[in-house]
Parts: sequence; C-alpha cells; structure tokens
Amino acid sequence: MRRRFRSFKYALRGVWTLLSTQANARIHLTALMGVITAGLLVGLDSGEWTAITLAVAMVFSAEAMNSALEFLADHTAPQWHDKVQKAKDLAAGAVLLAAMGALAVGLLVFVPHL
Repeated sequence: MRRRFRSFKYALRGVWTLLSTQANARIHLTALMGVITAGLLVGLDSGEWTAITLAVAMVFSAEAMNSALEFLADHTAPQWHDKVQKAKDLAAGAVLLAAMGALAVGLLVFVPHL
C-alpha cells in the first residue's frame, strides 16, 4: 500500500513540476478554465464532457512527455546535438498536434451551442 501512495506522490510531484516550470502548461491550464466555464454555461451533455476531458488529457499528457524529454535531454546532452534537437522538436510537435486535435474537438463540441 505504501508503494502505491509513493507512486501517487511522485506522479503529483510531476504534475506540480509541469505546472510550476512550464509556461505552456500554465497557458493550457488557463484555457482549460475557460473551457470548463463555457461548458457549464452552455450545458454540455455527458458525451461532450467526455470528448473535452479526453482532449484535455491528451494535451496535458503530451506536454508532460515533452517536458520530461526536454529535462532529460538537457541533462544528458548539454551541448547542442542534431539528434537531440530532432527529438526535442518531435516532442514539441506532438504537443502541437495534440493541441490542434483538442481545438478541433472544442469546435465540434461548442459550435453547435452557438
């Protein structure tokens, strides 16, 4: 049981690290607050909330993986290296793709309510 609590502790520490060190994660969090407010105002149904939740989880997961890769790459390869830069660019691209997918979900969910 202690091991489980410890793993949750480490996971929560990771979420805190993400939000306290990554400006883009804080931007996503601010956008999330706007989405939640808008969803409550227009009265999203459970299916729409599900789509929004999955899109948000996808963006924050991609952002966390990108940040983890960047922390690790910066530590293990402090000098510029082409392959490290490509890995970092790919991870950042994954965040962009996730955000674009979330935007598409947001449009599909909210436009019919306008």
